[in-house]
Amino acid sequence: MSRRDALAVAAVAAWCTLLVGAVLLPFAAPGVLAHRDMLVLDSPALTAGAFGFGDLPARNAPQDGLLALAGLVLPASWLARGILAAGAVAGAGGAVALVRHVGGGPVAAAAGATLTLLNPAVVERLLQGHWSLAVAGWLLPAIAWAGLSGRTGLAWAGMVPAALTPTGALLGGLVGGLTVRRGGAGAGARAGGAKKPGDATLTWALAGALCLPWLVPAAWAALDGAGAGTATAASAAAFAPRAEAHLGTGGTLLSLGGIWNAGAAPDSRAAGFGLFGLALTLLCLLGRRAVARPLWVAAGVGLVIPLAAWLVPGWFAWAVATVPGAGLVRDAHKFVLLAVPALVAGLGGLSRLGARERWAWLALVLVVVQALDFPAALRRLAPVPDPVPAVAREISDGRDVLVAGATGLVPVDGVPTVDYWDKALPTVAAGRLVVDGVTVDEPSARWSAADQAWRAGDLDALAQLGVGWVIDRDGGVLAQTTAPAAPVWPKVAGVVLTVLWAAAAPAAFTARRLRVTGRS
Repeated sequence: MSRRDALAVAAVAAWCTLLVGAVLLPFAAPGVLAHRDMLVLDSPALTAGAFGFGDLPARNAPQDGLLALAGLVLPASWLARGILAAGAVAGAGGAVALVRHVGGGPVAAAAGATLTLLNPAVVERLLQGHWSLAVAGWLLPAIAWAGLSGRTGLAWAGMVPAALTPTGALLGGLVGGLTVRRGGAGAGARAGGAKKPGDATLTWALAGALCLPWLVPAAWAALDGAGAGTATAASAAAFAPRAEAHLGTGGTLLSLGGIWNAGAAPDSRAAGFGLFGLALTLLCLLGRRAVARPLWVAAGVGLVIPLAAWLVPGWFAWAVATVPGAGLVRDAHKFVLLAVPALVAGLGGLSRLGARERWAWLALVLVVVQALDFPAALRRLAPVPDPVPAVAREISDGRDVLVAGATGLVPVDGVPTVDYWDKALPTVAAGRLVVDGVTVDEPSARWSAADQAWRAGDLDALAQLGVGWVIDRDGGVLAQTTAPAAPVWPKVAGVVLTVLWAAAAPAAFTARRLRVTGRS
């Protein structure tokens, strides 16, 4: 390696270190993670709801179950920080590797890492509290690079943490399944990746296995009469992509912005800085010849879903409300993350245009300018003191708890945030969600019945609903009933599913080795 090349590598490494620090710095303070949809306590309760078998849909499986299990031996909030740190590092490294794989130079690599870690979609998801979805978004370029370069094992390793939540499982599984090709290709295949015809099949099988922690509870809820996992048409409208200043909805999506909640967007997006993002996307198209077909397919899927929510809202709302499981796509904007690998590869293709990487320098300027206030916006995610009163330990006897007057959200620094009682105790979860004055999610059936029974003073009805305790917002005990402890089987099933999730990748590696051994 020449001195010039060594300096370039050092410069890119230093730039990536700066990026990772800018993203992770807000999480460095002590406390628990609490902002909007993010609430990670140090010791979350090991409940049926944590594994998706509670009163609400399994939207956070296996994430919450894994954190609850980890909280038995270490502070779960610090495990979440570790996952964020590992995801950011892997995301930056994967973006650089993808750019280099398609022939991009160091400037394009720096731009690719910046776009991966600080694109509007992932920053808006962080500000909405979707921290594990942000990790999945960071990992997509790494999964794409590993799949395209024949490093199947690395692709599988990236798919696992991406699958902490259902949406992440879909994103990581799709990118992995599309890019891990039959027999591999490129330098990775030549460097030790002998042709393994079953890799593509095993990748799709792994993607399916990683979905079991939320598919099984969803199927159980449907069979138990709790619904088929559909959402309301009102929720599709409430979570529709949002147009930003000077861009319109289409331009906003092409710039990777447009989350439904304007409060979860950096201030620069309202000032029109999305124009720099749109210009960056158009610039990436100049390097389109470097973008592999699987990445175009992933990007197409990622854009079609939010575009459908915008262009055909009636049909989209009908599908969300009618098709079982379609509630996964009601928040359509998050799927634009699927376009990130294609954009990163397009940045690498700019180096092929010559002109001493002037196009790549322009891309780096654009991606930095559009992200100028993103690190400052992420300061909103600074940890807070543990909000759970000590009384929680006194009533942790395995019986379900009704929090009188609970709505599912509590204010944290003036921001509506997930109720800490739902993470600290086996509560009867309310689940009611109101957006701009419109109820998009009705309260859970058991909570409505329990709330009605409590208002009527009917402790026997509460006991029949499995409610053993009634407490107020401050943790004061209002009543006890004769209800027994909650059934153990949902937690056992959840632990088993979480273990299977963790073992899915090793099982794929074993199957791959046996296949290769059998062919040799």
